[in-house]
Amino acid sequence: MNRAAFLYFGVLATVVASFLGLVQVPTLMLDDLEPVVDDNGVARPTRPEGDVAAGREVYIALGCVYCHSQQVRPPRYGADLDRGWGLRRTVARDHLFDDPPVLGTMRTGPDLANIGARQPSDSWHLLHLLKPTLTSPGSTMPPHRFLFEVRTVELERPVDALEAPADYPLPAGTVMVPTARARALVAYLKSLSSSYPVPEVP
Repeated sequence: MNRAAFLYFGVLATVVASFLGLVQVPTLMLDDLEPVVDDNGVARPTRPEGDVAAGREVYIALGCVYCHSQQVRPPRYGADLDRGWGLRRTVARDHLFDDPPVLGTMRTGPDLANIGARQPSDSWHLLHLLKPTLTSPGSTMPPHRFLFEVRTVELERPVDALEAPADYPLPAGTVMVPTARARALVAYLKSLSSSYPVPEVP
């Protein structure tokens, strides 16, 4: 009986210690994090809203998180900074408004924590989604043709129409246009920028 009580106490102590160490202590440590305000009064990171928030949902729904990370590692843990994936390592503050955080599980493709600063062009992102090898030769990312639709041009060409690649011949009088999901996803990707200074990284 004494051994059973000792075992019970040991299991209970392990569970309580794990909960305190893995849940409560980190929560208390990170609970007072606030956005960084620069000299111009701009606070970063910003809370995702509108197309950015919708694009984040598209990013999660398409499973982008399974091939891309959003965490630039410190120099001693990898060559992320040397690859130009960011100007500094990722810190907890960068994911202040991410619920849930989409840090990623592996890196089949490059890290996206700073893709908005690296590639600020809408057309680059749209072409990359349509056919990744157009912008990134050798890419293993699958094309996302379903994020685009072919429309008939009646009076004038839509402003957001893409120049169709050579291997996407379109019928005469039609153009390829990104869907609302594609535009939202691009808005989210362009919002990913961790180039602002933070106190955690001198």
